[in-house]
Amino acid sequence: MTRDNEANGFLDELGAKVKIARARRGMSRKLVSEISGVSPRYIAQLENGKGNISVVLLRQISQAISVPLETLFSDIEPMTGEIAQIVKKLQTASPLEVARVQTILGVNSEEYDKAERYVLIGLRGAGKSTLGRMAARELNYPFVELNAEIERQSGMAVDEIFALYGQEGYRKLEKAALDRIACNYNQVVLAAAGGVVSEPETYDLLMSKFVAIWLRASPDEHMNRVLAQGDKRPMADNPEAMEELKEILTSREALYARAPMTVDTSDRSIEESRNDLIAAIRCNRCAVLDSIEEGGARVRDACAGGRSAAS
Repeated sequence: MTRDNEANGFLDELGAKVKIARARRGMSRKLVSEISGVSPRYIAQLENGKGNISVVLLRQISQAISVPLETLFSDIEPMTGEIAQIVKKLQTASPLEVARVQTILGVNSEEYDKAERYVLIGLRGAGKSTLGRMAARELNYPFVELNAEIERQSGMAVDEIFALYGQEGYRKLEKAALDRIACNYNQVVLAAAGGVVSEPETYDLLMSKFVAIWLRASPDEHMNRVLAQGDKRPMADNPEAMEELKEILTSREALYARAPMTVDTSDRSIEESRNDLIAAIRCNRCAVLDSIEEGGARVRDACAGGRSAAS
Protein backbone atom coordinates (compact mmCIF):
# COMPACT_ATOMS: atom_id res chain seq x y z
CA MET A 1 0.00 0.00 0.00
CA THR A 2 1.39 3.44 -0.95
CA ARG A 3 1.69 6.28 1.50
CA ASP A 4 -1.19 8.15 -0.22
CA ASN A 5 -3.43 5.09 0.05
CA GLU A 6 -2.55 4.72 3.75
CA ALA A 7 -3.42 8.38 4.34
CA ASN A 8 -6.72 8.05 2.52
CA GLY A 9 -7.56 4.93 4.50
CA PHE A 10 -6.80 6.73 7.75
CA LEU A 11 -9.02 9.67 6.80
CA ASP A 12 -11.86 7.29 5.87
CA GLU A 13 -11.63 5.57 9.28
CA LEU A 14 -11.38 8.88 11.12
CA GLY A 15 -14.42 10.27 9.32
CA ALA A 16 -16.43 7.11 10.00
CA LYS A 17 -15.64 7.30 13.72
CA VAL A 18 -16.75 10.93 13.93
CA LYS A 19 -19.95 10.12 12.04
CA ILE A 20 -20.75 7.11 14.27
CA ALA A 21 -20.09 9.07 17.47
CA ARG A 22 -22.24 11.98 16.27
CA ALA A 23 -25.08 9.62 15.35
CA ARG A 24 -24.92 7.88 18.74
CA ARG A 25 -25.26 11.23 20.43
CA GLY A 26 -28.25 12.04 18.24
CA MET A 27 -26.60 15.24 17.03
CA SER A 28 -27.01 16.87 13.63
CA ARG A 29 -24.03 18.31 11.79
CA LYS A 30 -25.52 21.74 12.34
CA LEU A 31 -25.61 21.23 16.13
CA VAL A 32 -22.03 19.92 16.17
CA SER A 33 -21.03 22.93 14.10
CA GLU A 34 -22.68 25.36 16.54
CA ILE A 35 -20.95 23.76 19.54
CA SER A 36 -17.54 23.25 17.94
CA GLY A 37 -17.30 26.35 15.77
CA VAL A 38 -16.42 24.17 12.74
CA SER A 39 -18.57 24.66 9.64
CA PRO A 40 -21.14 21.97 8.68
CA ARG A 41 -19.48 21.69 5.26
CA TYR A 42 -16.10 20.94 6.83
CA ILE A 43 -17.70 18.37 9.15
CA ALA A 44 -19.36 16.69 6.15
CA GLN A 45 -16.03 16.54 4.34
CA LEU A 46 -14.40 15.05 7.43
CA GLU A 47 -17.09 12.36 7.81
CA ASN A 48 -16.77 11.44 4.14
CA GLY A 49 -13.00 11.00 4.45
CA LYS A 50 -12.25 14.05 2.31
CA GLY A 51 -11.19 16.54 4.93
CA ASN A 52 -7.56 16.69 6.05
CA ILE A 53 -8.53 18.46 9.24
CA SER A 54 -6.14 20.13 11.66
CA VAL A 55 -5.67 18.69 15.14
CA VAL A 56 -7.06 21.87 16.72
CA LEU A 57 -10.33 21.67 14.76
CA LEU A 58 -10.60 17.92 15.34
CA ARG A 59 -10.21 18.53 19.08
CA GLN A 60 -13.09 21.02 18.96
CA ILE A 61 -15.28 18.44 17.21
CA SER A 62 -14.27 15.66 19.63
CA GLN A 63 -15.28 17.86 22.56
CA ALA A 64 -18.61 18.67 20.92
CA ILE A 65 -19.48 14.98 20.47
CA SER A 66 -17.98 13.97 23.88
CA VAL A 67 -15.37 11.58 22.51
CA PRO A 68 -11.74 11.66 23.73
CA LEU A 69 -9.48 12.86 20.97
CA GLU A 70 -7.15 9.88 21.24
CA THR A 71 -10.10 7.51 20.78
CA LEU A 72 -10.52 8.86 17.25
CA PHE A 73 -6.93 7.83 16.52
CA SER A 74 -7.16 4.36 18.09
CA ASP A 75 -8.92 1.08 17.41
CA ILE A 76 -11.35 1.76 20.30
CA GLU A 77 -14.95 2.35 19.34
CA PRO A 78 -16.16 5.90 20.06
CA MET A 79 -17.88 6.12 23.44
CA THR A 80 -21.48 7.05 24.00
CA GLY A 81 -22.30 9.93 26.34
CA GLU A 82 -23.18 7.51 29.15
CA ILE A 83 -19.85 5.69 28.90
CA ALA A 84 -18.03 9.02 28.72
CA GLN A 85 -19.66 9.99 32.01
CA ILE A 86 -18.48 6.74 33.58
CA VAL A 87 -14.97 7.42 32.30
CA LYS A 88 -15.11 10.87 33.87
CA LYS A 89 -16.00 9.34 37.23
CA LEU A 90 -13.20 6.78 36.97
CA GLN A 91 -10.63 9.56 36.51
CA THR A 92 -11.13 10.71 40.10
CA ALA A 93 -12.23 7.40 41.69
CA SER A 94 -10.35 5.99 44.66
CA PRO A 95 -8.43 2.71 44.24
CA LEU A 96 -11.14 0.79 46.09
CA GLU A 97 -13.86 2.33 43.93
CA VAL A 98 -11.98 1.33 40.79
CA ALA A 99 -11.52 -2.18 42.22
CA ARG A 100 -15.25 -2.45 42.94
CA VAL A 101 -16.00 -1.54 39.32
CA GLN A 102 -13.52 -4.20 38.22
CA THR A 103 -15.27 -6.71 40.47
CA ILE A 104 -18.68 -5.88 38.97
CA LEU A 105 -17.28 -6.21 35.46
CA GLY A 106 -15.27 -9.33 36.29
CA VAL A 107 -11.96 -7.71 35.39
CA ASN A 108 -8.94 -9.00 37.35
CA SER A 109 -11.07 -9.00 40.48
CA GLU A 110 -10.30 -12.33 42.17
CA GLU A 111 -7.57 -11.10 44.53
CA TYR A 112 -9.60 -8.06 45.54
CA ASP A 113 -12.80 -10.09 45.88
CA LYS A 114 -11.27 -12.38 48.52
CA ALA A 115 -8.86 -9.86 50.05
CA GLU A 116 -10.73 -9.63 53.33
CA ARG A 117 -11.95 -13.21 53.64
CA TYR A 118 -9.43 -15.25 55.64
CA VAL A 119 -9.55 -18.94 56.45
CA LEU A 120 -7.33 -20.57 59.06
CA ILE A 121 -6.20 -24.10 58.28
CA GLY A 122 -4.09 -26.59 60.18
CA LEU A 123 -4.35 -29.62 62.44
CA ARG A 124 -6.48 -29.71 65.54
CA GLY A 125 -4.79 -27.80 68.33
CA ALA A 126 -3.21 -25.25 65.99
CA GLY A 127 -5.23 -22.45 67.61
CA LYS A 128 -7.63 -21.78 64.75
CA SER A 129 -10.64 -21.06 66.96
CA THR A 130 -8.80 -19.26 69.75
CA LEU A 131 -6.58 -17.10 67.54
CA GLY A 132 -9.28 -16.66 64.92
CA ARG A 133 -11.69 -15.14 67.44
CA MET A 134 -9.00 -12.86 68.83
CA ALA A 135 -7.90 -11.64 65.38
CA ALA A 136 -11.49 -11.13 64.22
CA ARG A 137 -12.25 -9.06 67.32
CA GLU A 138 -9.21 -6.85 66.74
CA LEU A 139 -9.95 -6.40 63.02
CA ASN A 140 -13.68 -5.96 63.59
CA TYR A 141 -14.44 -8.91 61.29
CA PRO A 142 -17.08 -11.59 61.85
CA PHE A 143 -15.70 -14.90 63.08
CA VAL A 144 -17.16 -18.18 61.80
CA GLU A 145 -16.31 -21.78 62.61
CA LEU A 146 -16.89 -23.98 59.59
CA ASN A 147 -18.17 -26.95 61.60
CA ALA A 148 -20.56 -24.70 63.53
CA GLU A 149 -21.95 -23.43 60.22
CA ILE A 150 -22.35 -27.01 58.96
CA GLU A 151 -24.20 -27.95 62.16
CA ARG A 152 -26.41 -24.87 61.96
CA GLN A 153 -27.43 -25.57 58.37
CA SER A 154 -27.90 -29.32 58.76
CA GLY A 155 -29.51 -29.23 62.19
CA MET A 156 -27.17 -32.04 63.31
CA ALA A 157 -23.92 -32.32 65.20
CA VAL A 158 -20.84 -33.21 63.17
CA ASP A 159 -20.63 -36.61 64.91
CA GLU A 160 -24.21 -37.35 63.84
CA ILE A 161 -23.46 -36.35 60.26
CA PHE A 162 -20.53 -38.76 60.12
CA ALA A 163 -22.61 -41.51 61.74
CA LEU A 164 -25.51 -41.11 59.32
CA TYR A 165 -23.85 -40.03 56.07
CA GLY A 166 -20.18 -40.86 56.49
CA GLN A 167 -17.26 -38.77 55.40
CA GLU A 168 -18.61 -38.32 51.87
CA GLY A 169 -21.82 -36.77 53.21
CA TYR A 170 -19.87 -34.51 55.55
CA ARG A 171 -17.57 -33.33 52.71
CA LYS A 172 -20.59 -32.34 50.60
CA LEU A 173 -21.97 -30.25 53.47
CA GLU A 174 -18.52 -28.78 54.06
CA LYS A 175 -18.17 -27.64 50.46
CA ALA A 176 -21.67 -26.16 50.42
CA ALA A 177 -20.93 -24.29 53.67
CA LEU A 178 -17.71 -22.81 52.24
CA ASP A 179 -19.54 -21.58 49.17
CA ARG A 180 -22.32 -20.10 51.29
CA ILE A 181 -19.91 -18.27 53.62
CA ALA A 182 -18.00 -16.82 50.66
CA CYS A 183 -21.26 -15.51 49.21
CA ASN A 184 -22.51 -14.08 52.51
CA TYR A 185 -19.35 -12.43 53.84
CA ASN A 186 -17.07 -9.85 52.26
CA GLN A 187 -15.05 -9.77 55.47
CA VAL A 188 -14.59 -12.80 57.70
CA VAL A 189 -12.12 -14.87 59.67
CA LEU A 190 -13.07 -18.51 59.20
CA ALA A 191 -11.73 -21.47 61.19
CA ALA A 192 -11.78 -24.62 59.04
CA ALA A 193 -11.59 -28.23 60.18
CA GLY A 194 -8.17 -29.85 59.91
CA GLY A 195 -9.21 -32.25 57.17
CA VAL A 196 -10.62 -29.63 54.79
CA VAL A 197 -7.46 -29.98 52.70
CA SER A 198 -8.11 -33.68 52.06
CA GLU A 199 -10.83 -33.21 49.43
CA PRO A 200 -9.22 -31.62 46.33
CA GLU A 201 -12.37 -29.99 44.94
CA THR A 202 -13.29 -28.50 48.31
CA TYR A 203 -9.75 -27.27 48.93
CA ASP A 204 -9.61 -25.66 45.49
CA LEU A 205 -12.87 -23.87 46.26
CA LEU A 206 -11.46 -22.69 49.58
CA MET A 207 -8.30 -21.37 47.93
CA SER A 208 -10.28 -19.51 45.26
CA LYS A 209 -12.70 -17.83 47.67
CA PHE A 210 -10.51 -17.13 50.72
CA VAL A 211 -6.99 -16.12 51.66
CA ALA A 212 -5.70 -19.21 53.47
CA ILE A 213 -3.38 -18.98 56.46
CA TRP A 214 -1.72 -22.13 57.78
CA LEU A 215 -1.37 -22.06 61.54
CA ARG A 216 1.63 -24.29 61.95
CA ALA A 217 2.88 -26.06 65.10
CA SER A 218 4.91 -29.10 66.05
CA PRO A 219 3.13 -32.43 66.69
CA ASP A 220 3.97 -32.20 70.41
CA GLU A 221 2.36 -28.78 70.65
CA HIS A 222 -0.73 -29.92 68.74
CA MET A 223 -1.20 -32.79 71.17
CA ASN A 224 -0.45 -30.79 74.31
CA ARG A 225 -2.90 -28.05 73.36
CA VAL A 226 -5.72 -30.53 72.77
CA LEU A 227 -5.00 -32.20 76.13
CA ALA A 228 -4.78 -28.79 77.85
CA GLN A 229 -8.30 -28.09 76.64
CA GLY A 230 -9.44 -31.10 78.67
CA ASP A 231 -9.95 -33.37 75.67
CA LYS A 232 -8.44 -36.78 76.57
CA ARG A 233 -9.76 -38.57 73.49
CA PRO A 234 -6.52 -38.39 71.46
CA MET A 235 -4.71 -40.49 74.08
CA ALA A 236 -7.58 -42.69 75.27
CA ASP A 237 -6.75 -46.37 74.75
CA ASN A 238 -4.31 -45.38 72.04
CA PRO A 239 -0.64 -45.33 73.07
CA GLU A 240 0.34 -44.70 69.45
CA ALA A 241 -1.69 -41.49 69.19
CA MET A 242 1.38 -39.29 68.89
CA GLU A 243 2.83 -41.34 66.03
CA GLU A 244 -0.52 -41.22 64.24
CA LEU A 245 -0.65 -37.45 64.69
CA LYS A 246 2.83 -37.13 63.20
CA GLU A 247 1.81 -39.27 60.24
CA ILE A 248 -1.28 -37.13 59.61
CA LEU A 249 0.76 -33.95 59.81
CA THR A 250 3.37 -35.36 57.43
CA SER A 251 0.74 -36.49 54.94
CA ARG A 252 -1.00 -33.10 54.95
CA GLU A 253 2.03 -30.85 55.19
CA ALA A 254 2.33 -30.29 51.43
CA LEU A 255 -1.39 -29.50 51.26
CA TYR A 256 -1.25 -27.00 54.11
CA ALA A 257 1.79 -25.43 52.46
CA ARG A 258 -0.37 -24.38 49.50
CA ALA A 259 -1.64 -21.57 51.71
CA PRO A 260 -0.10 -18.26 50.65
CA MET A 261 0.61 -17.37 54.28
CA THR A 262 1.92 -19.32 57.27
CA VAL A 263 1.94 -18.30 60.91
CA ASP A 264 4.18 -20.55 63.01
CA THR A 265 2.78 -20.80 66.54
CA SER A 266 5.52 -23.12 67.85
CA ASP A 267 7.12 -21.84 71.05
CA ARG A 268 4.92 -18.75 70.92
CA SER A 269 2.50 -17.53 73.55
CA ILE A 270 -1.15 -17.02 72.65
CA GLU A 271 -0.63 -13.26 72.70
CA GLU A 272 2.45 -13.49 70.46
CA SER A 273 0.64 -15.77 68.00
CA ARG A 274 -2.38 -13.45 68.03
CA ASN A 275 -0.16 -10.51 67.13
CA ASP A 276 1.59 -12.55 64.41
CA LEU A 277 -1.74 -13.50 62.86
CA ILE A 278 -3.10 -9.95 62.92
CA ALA A 279 0.14 -8.65 61.41
CA ALA A 280 -0.03 -11.25 58.61
CA ILE A 281 -3.60 -10.27 57.76
CA ARG A 282 -2.83 -6.57 57.79
CA CYS A 283 0.27 -7.10 55.68
CA ASN A 284 -1.76 -9.01 53.10
CA ARG A 285 -4.42 -6.31 53.03
CA CYS A 286 -1.77 -3.66 52.42
CA ALA A 287 -0.26 -5.69 49.58
CA VAL A 288 -3.66 -6.08 47.91
CA LEU A 289 -4.46 -2.39 48.34
CA ASP A 290 -1.08 -1.49 46.85
CA SER A 291 -1.90 -3.70 43.87
CA ILE A 292 -5.32 -2.07 43.59
CA GLU A 293 -3.70 1.37 43.78
CA GLU A 294 -1.43 0.48 40.86
CA GLY A 295 -4.34 -0.98 38.89
CA GLY A 296 -6.54 2.00 39.69
CA ALA A 297 -3.82 4.36 38.56
CA ARG A 298 -3.54 2.47 35.27
CA VAL A 299 -7.31 2.68 34.76
CA ARG A 300 -7.33 6.39 35.54
CA ASP A 301 -4.38 6.99 33.20
CA ALA A 302 -6.17 5.10 30.43
CA CYS A 303 -9.27 7.22 31.02
CA ALA A 304 -7.43 10.53 31.36
CA GLY A 305 -8.14 11.55 27.80
CA GLY A 306 -11.87 11.53 28.44
CA ARG A 307 -11.73 14.34 31.00
CA SER A 308 -12.33 17.29 28.68
CA ALA A 309 -14.64 15.33 26.37
CA ALA A 310 -16.92 14.20 29.18
CA SER A 311 -17.03 17.53 30.99
